[in-house]
Amino acid sequence: MPSIKTRLAIAIAAPLAVLTATPALAQVEVDIVGGVNDPAPIAIPAMPTPRAQGTAAGSTDALGRQVAEIVANNLRNSGLFKPVGPSGISAPSMAQVQAPDYGYWTGTGAATLVQGFVQANANGTLTIGCYLYDTFARTELTRQGFVVQPSDWRRGAHKCADSVYTRLTGEGAYFDSRIVYVSETGPKARRIKRLAIMDQDGANHRFLTNGQSIVLTPRMSPDERRIAYMSYQNERPALYVYDLNNGSQRALVQNVSLAFAPRFSPDGRWILFSMANAGNTDIYRVSANGGQPTRLTNAPGIDTGASFSPDGSRIVFESDRSGQQQLYVMGADGSNQQRISFGGGRYATPVWSPRGDLIAFTRMGGGAFRIGTMTPSGGGERLLTNAWGDEGPSWAPNGRVLTYFRAAQGSGRAELWAVDLTGQASRRIPTPIDGSDPHWGPLRP
Repeated sequence: MPSIKTRLAIAIAAPLAVLTATPALAQVEVDIVGGVNDPAPIAIPAMPTPRAQGTAAGSTDALGRQVAEIVANNLRNSGLFKPVGPSGISAPSMAQVQAPDYGYWTGTGAATLVQGFVQANANGTLTIGCYLYDTFARTELTRQGFVVQPSDWRRGAHKCADSVYTRLTGEGAYFDSRIVYVSETGPKARRIKRLAIMDQDGANHRFLTNGQSIVLTPRMSPDERRIAYMSYQNERPALYVYDLNNGSQRALVQNVSLAFAPRFSPDGRWILFSMANAGNTDIYRVSANGGQPTRLTNAPGIDTGASFSPDGSRIVFESDRSGQQQLYVMGADGSNQQRISFGGGRYATPVWSPRGDLIAFTRMGGGAFRIGTMTPSGGGERLLTNAWGDEGPSWAPNGRVLTYFRAAQGSGRAELWAVDLTGQASRRIPTPIDGSDPHWGPLRP
């Protein structure tokens, strides 16, 4: 799939010939701590088109409404915004895209307004314009243009939502990203597990493997071109790397005993994994291209679930060396191993935030599995979910949202969910069938 071209659109028809980022200071800001309890109203009408034209993705006038719907859904799902529209409100004309009818929009109660347009270009691409306004101060906050292939029109909508989100919250973007996970179907004793990938909102879903071999713990590379995972191919558990560009797969390490729980380093050069040997399970590091692994731990018991810090200098992992599963941090070379979890119960599946400030984990106790976070030193522990079977967290690219999977008690089935750092904004991520082991990939280029 071609990369999206996120540049200022300078070769489009008047009067929208140039889209430039405006330096105006924001008059409206969203409180990302308290905003979940009181989402901010934001108006998002359907986007007009200079001239209705058919494209491979549909007519540009129909796309204008669809783009607005995706922007609205993204912002609603963040938990910070309450979109007004696109249904039930007036759609602006092309002339009003850059000259909003502020009187009308203040009457909707929305403090901010997202307007834009969809235009078919002579070279077969689409331009999606995206404008953000402060309706009370009557000022433009930002504008951007995204030139995309028709097949990538949804990405243009995600990019628009990201520009609005980042401008109003100061947080990093995350809507234009994908999730890889294990798709599950069949009875509990004979589950078929396939690799699957989709946009973070569940759209553009596709299966990557055929289900003939069980797959587990997929993890996407920082350049989103590869997926490392465990598979029971040929009835032997081993680690593989799947190439998203051509659909090929290769074994990561050769002639080893049971290997599992892979994860890429932040620069994509290395993969951490666990390997069982002679009754002991330790953490190893290997080149992402394969080769001879280097052992990083050597304690009695099971060391697994390793995750690099975003600067690559440290690793968090789980170990039962103390008698039960707990979290530990060590240097990237395996030095200075220290326990950081002391909150009671057992801890597993740690993953370092891309911002470096938190570590997410699964905490097991009282007959339930819950998602939580703590600082890298073990302080500030906080549980974000309160269901019976929540586990396997993975961070969104901006480090503010987590995806995980949830199993209802006694069901044998799993669903994908997302929750933000307040623990108040949670939602189910739609999948065609059951899903587990999600990994949130990086922001797309």
